[in-house]
Amino acid sequence: RFGNQTLNYRLFYDGKHFVGEKRFESIHDLVTDGLITLYIETKASEYISKMTTNPIYEHIGYATLLREKVSRRLSRTKNESRKASVTSEENTPVEKITSLVRRAALTQNDNHFNYEKAHNFKVHTFRGPHWCEYCANFMWGLIAQGVRCSDCGLNVHKQCSKYVPNDCQPDLKRIKRVYCCDLTTLVKAHNTQRPMVVDSCIREIEARGLKSEGLYRVSGFTEHIEDVKMAFDRDGDKADISASIYPDINIIAGALKLYFRDLPIPVITYDTYAKFIEAAKISNPDERLEAIHEVLMLLPAAHYETLRYLMIHLKKVTLHEKENFMNAENLGIVFGPTLMRPPEDSTLATLNDMRYQKLIVQILIENEDVLF
Repeated sequence: RFGNQTLNYRLFYDGKHFVGEKRFESIHDLVTDGLITLYIETKASEYISKMTTNPIYEHIGYATLLREKVSRRLSRTKNESRKASVTSEENTPVEKITSLVRRAALTQNDNHFNYEKAHNFKVHTFRGPHWCEYCANFMWGLIAQGVRCSDCGLNVHKQCSKYVPNDCQPDLKRIKRVYCCDLTTLVKAHNTQRPMVVDSCIREIEARGLKSEGLYRVSGFTEHIEDVKMAFDRDGDKADISASIYPDINIIAGALKLYFRDLPIPVITYDTYAKFIEAAKISNPDERLEAIHEVLMLLPAAHYETLRYLMIHLKKVTLHEKENFMNAENLGIVFGPTLMRPPEDSTLATLNDMRYQKLIVQILIENEDVLF
């Protein structure tokens, strides 16, 4: 009974009792959580409906200075010779620095590349009292009280997550690998313009492989390519891919192609895929070029910058066509399916679009100085 009324509910069980996304070990926990939720929603419904109208999220400039003080203190404690220079202002407990504060500090970094990124929210169970970092209100319930961004650690109510802007600043400690990681997440976490794999591999290829016959077409040993992948996942931008370790440049080229294939969202994103294919079908060359340019402007900033840098590199590859036998058309055949994939995993759609995928990359290479 609740509020002098008898309420009846259908219960669900599949090894655990569950209601929506909440899963409970016992029926007692389910009922307790339900009563808490009913009480809050009954007694504070008007307040809950107004929680998001005056968020604290947009007014956190004070946090920047606080984070900088703690960062300086932490860096100095790592160097015993500088312990004496720690001031009283730098004694703020690290435990009080929330993910919201970290985000504020990082967004103020002068060297930060301002790429927009949506938060990756997932339902989360908080241990102990927690407050929403968007509206500053209590997060109630026994389990699944709210959501947490798995990339930056921001904690908010599920309903508040709809209003949080796309300003996620991923925390490096939450990024476990380089390959198979979202492109924008990776570059924001490492504060770089482009993924380190792209920069490192292209730098190595341009230093010693532009004249290599069949560059990007000839495959390197799969086992060695996997070694390069593991090196980047383990060591990041310190991965050693020099000629002394990998004398075959096709291994480095293969590792670069593998990085693009492993992206959860391709460089040419799912959202823009159909528009690129339609642009490729335009018969008038000038109109086609204009259409491709318009679609390029729809790419996320990190994707655009990565694609631009790659096309500049591939144009350099074509300048050595007499030695490497790789012109823009051949490179389009190689990179078309690597850089763009249809949103739905349909073999028929992929086969039908292959010639347009090739054409798009070919045009991007041939006109990189105009399109980017």
